[in-house]
Amino acid sequence: MTMRGAIREPSLSALLIAADRGLAQRLEAALQQPRCFELLSDLKEYPSQQTLEIRLRQLQPDVVLLDVSSDFAEAERVMKLLAGHEPAVRVVGISDRNDPELLVAALRAGAADFLFTPFAESAQMEAAAAIRRLREPEQPALQQEIGRVIAFSSAKPGSGATTAAIQTAFAIRRLTGKKVLLADLDLLNGSAAFSLRLNPTYSILDALERSDQLDPALWNSLVVGSGNVDVLAAPEEPYYGAFEMSRLHEVIEYARMLYSWVILDLPAIFRQLSMFALSEAEQSYLVATPELASLHLGRRAVAMLQQLGFDKERFKIVVNRTNRRDGISVADMERIFACPVYATIPYDFFALHRAITRAEPLAGDSEIYRSFNQLAHRVTGLKDKDEDKKTGAAAPESRPSLVDA
Repeated sequence: MTMRGAIREPSLSALLIAADRGLAQRLEAALQQPRCFELLSDLKEYPSQQTLEIRLRQLQPDVVLLDVSSDFAEAERVMKLLAGHEPAVRVVGISDRNDPELLVAALRAGAADFLFTPFAESAQMEAAAAIRRLREPEQPALQQEIGRVIAFSSAKPGSGATTAAIQTAFAIRRLTGKKVLLADLDLLNGSAAFSLRLNPTYSILDALERSDQLDPALWNSLVVGSGNVDVLAAPEEPYYGAFEMSRLHEVIEYARMLYSWVILDLPAIFRQLSMFALSEAEQSYLVATPELASLHLGRRAVAMLQQLGFDKERFKIVVNRTNRRDGISVADMERIFACPVYATIPYDFFALHRAITRAEPLAGDSEIYRSFNQLAHRVTGLKDKDEDKKTGAAAPESRPSLVDA
């Protein structure tokens, strides 16, 4: 029994997975009273592994409320996926009936508790208390400041996502003076090391293989330096094999502990690796160009991200290689994407060619340098003094390189 005067524990955040929509509605109504669980999202069918991983990375729920009475085989499959997830997510089975056999089967499959209609308040409180007891050993003893992860990807290969990732990494290092990592996660066509004229001995594959053994000494042997930015390179030869996504999570989390900023250079957005990495990042940037094919694929990518539950604030559109002669305005591109354009980067072949040839950051006298500098200011939240000077004095009118979202 819970006394009315007792201090109520904070709600546990929950992801609901229920194929039975009537059951879902009854549960949502019942949760309003004790408020033991706070629903973050509701999946209307049993999810695939990819969809489940993305939602878990996005929402980071304390518990999953799982419909086990509609299709127990599917519910059991989902529980097996959840059992392998890191960090651990507890499962509470929900049912439209009080079925002892189903209860035992759900607990054997991995559920931490079991609730059935009409979802009595006392039962909800007991289930929440059980989840809290299971979670207590998992709470870290000391919170450590961790780095931020931002990701660059493209809808169409060759749009310049790698260039954007490299130059933004340099700009953030220059602006903040803090440790920055550039990680090339394109296992087939990664070119960051080539662009920077690096000859790494090891690659991201070595980090993935030893993700459970990472320490500072091992990490230092895996990365190479370029302009005060550490680089974790892609493999020299294309890698077509598979690996557990939990290993990538471990590598990214370890990098957070060592760096203030972790920049992920991803393959095209439609690959599973990219979707997983985007769910790990605080902010993602989808790079497109004014070419029709790139705009078309960019629109498809935006629609896909929204369908998968990515909030519009989690990803931004960056249009690369813009030119005054393109014949298409920012407003036109925003209508195509059905999404605001966050930034535009001008086309400057000679400035880029010079930077790549010399394996160094862009020169400070170019418009493209200023565009990446502005982008880095917005990414980091630091004030751009150069922009303040421009707004304080009359300046010739020009097309802005950054567009407010």
